[in-house]
Amino acid sequence: MAAKSLGVALVTGASQGIGRAIAQRLAKDGFRVALNDIPKKEQELKSVSSEIEQQTGSKPCIALADVSNESQVEQMVGEATKAFGGLDVMVANAGILHENTKIVDLSAETWEKVFAINARGVFFCYKHAARQMIAQGRGGRIIGAASIAGRRSGFEHGAYGASKFAVRGLTHTAAAELGPYGITVNAYAPGFIASPMTTGMTTSALANYGFITPENFKFGEPKDVASLVSYLASKEAHYITGQTVSPNGGVYLN
Repeated sequence: MAAKSLGVALVTGASQGIGRAIAQRLAKDGFRVALNDIPKKEQELKSVSSEIEQQTGSKPCIALADVSNESQVEQMVGEATKAFGGLDVMVANAGILHENTKIVDLSAETWEKVFAINARGVFFCYKHAARQMIAQGRGGRIIGAASIAGRRSGFEHGAYGASKFAVRGLTHTAAAELGPYGITVNAYAPGFIASPMTTGMTTSALANYGFITPENFKFGEPKDVASLVSYLASKEAHYITGQTVSPNGGVYLN
C-alpha cells in the first residue's frame, strides 16, 4: 500500500546515476514521482519506474523530453502536472560531461552542447516549474545540479565547469525572485560520485580540485547526493534558499 503522498516531484535525467537515486529516494519519502530523460532512454526509465512501483506501491509518470528544448520542457511539466494534479518539487538534474580538452582545443560545438544541457536546460526547468508553482499558489522546491566543478573548475573541463558556475548564479537569482511565492531554490554540487558519468575517472583527478590526497579519498555514491536532495525537498528545509550545498567528501572545502 502506497504511503500518503507528500506532493509531486519531477526529476530530470532520472534513467541512471544520481538522477535515478534521487527519484528512488523521493518516491521512498512519499512523493509521487515523474521521471524524465531523453527518448532513447525510455527503456531505462521504465526499469526505474518498475523498481519504484515495486518498492513503494506508487507508479511514476514517465515524461520524455530533451531539457535543452524549451517547448519539450514546458510539455514535460504539463505532463507531470496532469498526471498527478500539480508540481511541488523540480529536480533539474540532467547534465553531460565532455572529454578532457584544453580551452585552446575546445570547439564551439562542444561548448554549446554542454551549455545547452547543463545551463540552458536547468534554466528551462526552473522557469517552467516556477510558472506552475506560482499558478498553484502553494509554494514549492526547485533544486538544480551544480558540481564541484562549479566551485573550482577542473583542468581540461572548461565548458563543464563554466556551465556549473552558471547554475549557481541562476540559483541565486531564482531564489531571490521566487521567495515571495514560498518557493525555495537551491543547488547541489557533488564531488566525485561513482556513476556512469564518472566511469574511467580516477582519484588522480583530485589534484585539479582540492586538498585531500587520493589515497585518503573514496568516491561517493549516488545515494549520498539523493539524501541531500531529499532534505532540500522537505518541509524542514523551508529556511534554506539560494544555496549550493556540496556533498564531496571534503575534497573541496568552502
